Amino acid sequence: MKASLYLVLATLFWSGNFIVGQAAVASMTALDLTFWRWTLAAVPLLLLAHFVEKPDWRAVLRRWPVLLLLSVLGMSGYTLLLYGALGHTSAVNAALITAANPALIVVLAIVLLGERTTRLGWLGICLGLLGVLLVLTRGELQRVLSFSLNLGELMMIGAIIVWGLYTIIARRLGVPAITATAVQVATATITLAPFALALNVRLPETPSEAWSLAYIVVFPSLGAYLFWNIALKTTPPGTAGNYLNLIVVFTAVITVTLGTPLTLVQIVGGILVIAGVLLTGRNGQPKPALAAPPRLAA
Repeated sequence: MKASLYLVLATLFWSGNFIVGQAAVASMTALDLTFWRWTLAAVPLLLLAHFVEKPDWRAVLRRWPVLLLLSVLGMSGYTLLLYGALGHTSAVNAALITAANPALIVVLAIVLLGERTTRLGWLGICLGLLGVLLVLTRGELQRVLSFSLNLGELMMIGAIIVWGLYTIIARRLGVPAITATAVQVATATITLAPFALALNVRLPETPSEAWSLAYIVVFPSLGAYLFWNIALKTTPPGTAGNYLNLIVVFTAVITVTLGTPLTLVQIVGGILVIAGVLLTGRNGQPKPALAAPPRLAA
């Protein structure tokens, strides 16, 4: 019960990142949010890793080339694309596209690693793709042929491709999860610093901006990762992965609560995406599958 509560809280915090992030990008840039998110989270995450996982830091730092690549992909690239997308599309659409990530990771594993999947797995991939296409085209699938898609949704497609590559590489990293996250966050702070200086990244100037950044640092960046990794100590990765579907549910519920109704296309697309994810999970993959905890950034 405690592990389930932690998984629910982690997905709730990540859902809030879509809602709060969309509000924040109305007055702050994607680089503002990304740089200050990781800069303010770096030291707490490093301390958390040191006291919770007690890693051999010298051994960890010997993996700096792959940790640098992962930081560029997962912390800098994905987050910049996510916040950039939220400036052009709704939080619900962004969450729905993100929900297709597990199916995309299966496809990347097939293409890049030569893995195989079952018929159920392929069915799940197709359902997930159809659900995302419905959301992207607002139910008018012919728009795919004319390439008249929203910039924000195209950026979200780029974001989940980047995160899929991140996940494929991170599967064999061999570094404790919180430690790997902390080092990548610290690396992102360092690599983004020159861009932050050149482009005059600014701190929040209004109370609403400050509260938005505080939420993003404390809950999605610190609390969610802590709860998620604690839960994984007693929860099988496949079971934990199914909880990621709650991100779409929570985002939709929060959006409706705030007064923005869902469209029929979003509801149908969401059902197809979640069904696809479930089919590409344990029932859709051959044995043995790669044993790695599911990863998510938001």
